[in-house]
Amino acid sequence: MSIQWYPGHMNKARIQIIELLPQVDLVIEVTDARIPYSSENPLLASIRGDKPCIKVLTKSDLADPAITSQWVNHFDDKKGLKGIALTTNQPTQMRELLDLCRSMLPAKDNGIQSIKALIMGIPNVGKSTLINILANKVIAKTGNEPAVTKGQQRIKLDNGIVLFDTPGMLWPKVENPNSGYRLAASGAIKNTAMEYDDVAFYTAKYLLSAYPERLKERYELSTLPDTELELLETIGKQRGCLRGGGRVDLNKVSVLFLNELRAGALGPISLETPSLMEAEEIEVQKIKEAKIRKEEERKKNAQKGKRNSK
Repeated sequence: MSIQWYPGHMNKARIQIIELLPQVDLVIEVTDARIPYSSENPLLASIRGDKPCIKVLTKSDLADPAITSQWVNHFDDKKGLKGIALTTNQPTQMRELLDLCRSMLPAKDNGIQSIKALIMGIPNVGKSTLINILANKVIAKTGNEPAVTKGQQRIKLDNGIVLFDTPGMLWPKVENPNSGYRLAASGAIKNTAMEYDDVAFYTAKYLLSAYPERLKERYELSTLPDTELELLETIGKQRGCLRGGGRVDLNKVSVLFLNELRAGALGPISLETPSLMEAEEIEVQKIKEAKIRKEEERKKNAQKGKRNSK
């Protein structure tokens, strides 16, 4: 899936992040616990250098706890990274993030020296809610729609940690098409930038394989349909998502299906695992290399054609 949504303020945020990085001690990247890989920004990995980074997996109450544990261990195994799973339902646990910031910087872990932290994340991942909890007051504007924060903010916390907040930022091109679908399914992009039925078909296919029992329980099914189309049609008939002649309105049932997924009505579900992402990265790299070879071949043939025409 190709994401066609990259507002101007997101490009501004990218520039701000590059400018701010040399000034901060560590980076806090807020990701969605359901899609920790697809919701992390590839820009950060390329420009972070050796600066410590905490991967915050928010909305962990909506994610599969066993898979979330895999992701935390996956990040902890990497140099300079630390993973922590949080949810707004447990504000006390969220404040433990501040202690983690200090433990990541032993030289400043005396409670006296201030720590400058850049906090960043994709739209609608819960970054603003996290900031408000850490600050014990409403500082960042929150909302269910992506791209609520529009400008940079500097937030001073009581324990000597200064947060530099930037707007939620996607990136112009998502290399992995599966990540595009997962971002759309989780609500990270505006609904006007996606086709509901396309995303619902992708998500239904995954859930039929990964969480069949959750689907049975939620939609009171004794047996599951064989295909994603049959599943959506079954749900559509059950929920009255019908058009003239009793036909299922696929767009209407797709909206219902994705909204229930986002709200956690199907139970705690994760849309990707570390092993799945490693396999997909290999495939994406093969595709990129094939494109490079194809482009090189095209240029070679074009040059050959020019020589022959002389």
